Amino acid sequence: MKPLVHGIAVFFLSALLFSNAQAEPLRVSAEVLNQAIQSHQQPSVLLDTRTPEDYRQGHIPGALNFPIDWTYEHKDTDGKITKPNRMQQILRKLGLDIQTPVIVYDNGLLVDAARLFWALEVYGLKHVKVMNTGYDYWVAQGYPTSKIQPSVNASQYIAEVDHNRLATKFSTLIATKSPNQVIIDARPKAAYEGEVSSAKRYGHIPKAINIPASHNLKQDHEIAHLQPVSELKNLYGNIAKTKKVIIYCAIGRISAANYLALRELGYEVSNYDASWKEWGNDFSLPIVNPSKR
Repeated sequence: MKPLVHGIAVFFLSALLFSNAQAEPLRVSAEVLNQAIQSHQQPSVLLDTRTPEDYRQGHIPGALNFPIDWTYEHKDTDGKITKPNRMQQILRKLGLDIQTPVIVYDNGLLVDAARLFWALEVYGLKHVKVMNTGYDYWVAQGYPTSKIQPSVNASQYIAEVDHNRLATKFSTLIATKSPNQVIIDARPKAAYEGEVSSAKRYGHIPKAINIPASHNLKQDHEIAHLQPVSELKNLYGNIAKTKKVIIYCAIGRISAANYLALRELGYEVSNYDASWKEWGNDFSLPIVNPSKR
C-alpha cells in the first residue's frame, strides 16, 4: 500500500496534539506527536529540515524533506530568504498551501526548525508549529522511523510575501530612528560588542540590544528545548508588546530562535534575513562598535 497522500488526509492535527496549545501554541512535544502517530490519528504535514542524505537514512514516519538550505537565496553571501518564484515551486511540489497545518523539526538544535518556521510564515502559511526537540531525540527515545518518502499531491500555492515577518536593510534603518521599534541582536555577546565579526566591520546595528539566540533555548542532558513560556516572558519582559521588534544575527539563522520565541509570546516581530553579513559589509550604514576594532 502506498503511504497516505497528505494532500487528502493530513490537514488536521488531532485534539491530542493541541491539548496544551493555549500554554505553548507554537510548539509540539515529541511525546505528544508520537502518541498521535501510534494511535493512528493523522497528524499535520511534517517537514524535516535536515539534508536529503540524512532524510533518506531515516525520518519521522510521514515526514517530507524540506532541507534548510532551500530557505536561502545565496547562503554564502548573506541570509536572504528564497525568492518568491522559487519558494512557490517548492511549496507546490510539497503539496503545501497557506492553510496547511505543518510541524517542522530539525536534528535537535532547533535553529533550523525555527528558520523554516519563520520562512513559511513569511510566505503566508497560517498554521506552522515546531517540534520542541529534534530527530536525534526522537531516535534516542526509540520512537518509530521510516525511510519511505510519502506521495504528494501538488498544490496550487501562490507566493505572497508577508512583509510584517520580513525585515530589510531599509526597514531596519528606519527602526534605528523610531521610538516605537526595538532591534534585537541575536548573536553572541562577543559579536555584539565588536570583538569578532562575520563581516568587514565590527559591532552592531545602532539601538540594538543583545539577546543571544542561545538564551531562548535550554539544554537538558544535551537535548535542546525552547525555554518554557514563563522563562521567555522574563527574557523579553522589558520589551513592550506595543512595540514592533526586528531581530537579526549573522545570516538570519540563529535569530529565528528569537523570532519563534517572540511569536509565541505574541509580539509583532520580523527577522532581518540578510542580517550582519549585509549590514556589516555596507559602509554607508551606521554601526556602533564598543570594541573600536
